[in-house]
Amino acid sequence: MNNTSKSAALLLAGLAAGVTLGILFAPKKGKENREKLAKSLIGLRDAAADQMDNLMTIADNVIITMRNRNDMYANQHDDIENAII
Repeated sequence: MNNTSKSAALLLAGLAAGVTLGILFAPKKGKENREKLAKSLIGLRDAAADQMDNLMTIADNVIITMRNRNDMYANQHDDIENAII
């Protein structure tokens, strides 16, 4: 896990903890607090889904890059082998 991923995970965890504590200690009725907490959790879920999409895109790009490099090296190896023969 790179620093960006760790930072994003910590940010989301801190956000969740802050929202939860803020709602629990807010001077409002229980129903209002539950509704506010539900909206916050939906927002947090959506942010986590977006982050997961970003990570999947990065992983896909890494896999494609590795495959391209493997193909390139395989082609170079074949060229060298054919030149020797």
